[in-house]
Amino acid sequence: KKQIKKTNSNLKLASKNKKDEFYTQLSDIEKEVKNYKKHFKDKVVYCNCDDPEWSNFFKYFTNAFDFLGLKKVITTHYEKDGEKSYKLELDNQGEIVKTDLEGDGDFKSEECIEILKEADIVITNPPFSLFREYVNQLVEYDKKFLIVGHQNAITYKEIFKLIKVNKIWLGYGFKGGAGHFINKHYKNYATAGDKKEGMIRVSGVQWFTNLEHNKRNEEIILFKKYKNNETEYPNYENYDAINIDITKHIPIDYNGHMGVPITFMDKYNPEQFEIVALGITGSIKFTTNKKMEILKDNKETGKFTHNGKGTLYRKYNKEIKKDKEKGAAFKDCENGELYSSIYARIIIKNKNLKNKEKKNEKFIY
Repeated sequence: KKQIKKTNSNLKLASKNKKDEFYTQLSDIEKEVKNYKKHFKDKVVYCNCDDPEWSNFFKYFTNAFDFLGLKKVITTHYEKDGEKSYKLELDNQGEIVKTDLEGDGDFKSEECIEILKEADIVITNPPFSLFREYVNQLVEYDKKFLIVGHQNAITYKEIFKLIKVNKIWLGYGFKGGAGHFINKHYKNYATAGDKKEGMIRVSGVQWFTNLEHNKRNEEIILFKKYKNNETEYPNYENYDAINIDITKHIPIDYNGHMGVPITFMDKYNPEQFEIVALGITGSIKFTTNKKMEILKDNKETGKFTHNGKGTLYRKYNKEIKKDKEKGAAFKDCENGELYSSIYARIIIKNKNLKNKEKKNEKFIY
């Protein structure tokens, strides 16, 4: 471990009110970053949403500086109420240097953008509410990154268009698809098995990145078949695709469009599947435009929509457990047909079957 010298002996960081900010555990950072070691040699890492008084990103990279072979680590953070922020730097001489910023440390500020230009890789936990804007800036300045976000960001049109063209993908992820974040203002966080002081659990968090890693090259092992099991894969009423509720149930023999849950992205291999679209208005062209009444607890509400609020939907089937438990979501205003709503879906196609067909075509005389 490198001996670190503090060139500012008065480096005392003021405590602030942090009730609305959640910090990534050191163990989660270490668990994820170790999968990208080959990318860090002689690189400048920038953590631009990282208050070193509370956050663990700067702490991790100071400890792992030699292990990763880094050139420099820089951290800046946002100060509320117009207060001035500061920059911390650790270089390969083992010095931590503190420099006051002119502004509040907002990642969008000109001085933070100038620091960004110097960086090779950006790693941090940015504000979820600014995720679109944050990623857009990283793409604009052509930066490599590894950042924390919520899986629902996959459905943001600005993020999905990057996913579709393989400019951003998911990392290894958090255990059980949930992150346990630090906030000392929380008395406790309860799980089924224990309580932890100053912790809060957030479901559906993910690591988003454009750094290549081995998991991205692993194929999903498929074992189910569509043929003779068609009832397990109902078609959507407003788009030509079959519905799949669980990624592992993707049929091995279906060559058409398939709607899979957004959790599919955690296992997505671009060599195995093609991402076609999002199953929402504006991403695909619906084949119908039915006026429907919205139902609640199987009762009419007097409220109406078209195309299941702009998403995919299928016929209600009380023989399906999920339908029986949830009830119908919509009723066709014209013929009274009942429909089930479908949570966000990604439309995909099996590349392996497509390539297999092309290969077979070569032997047709």
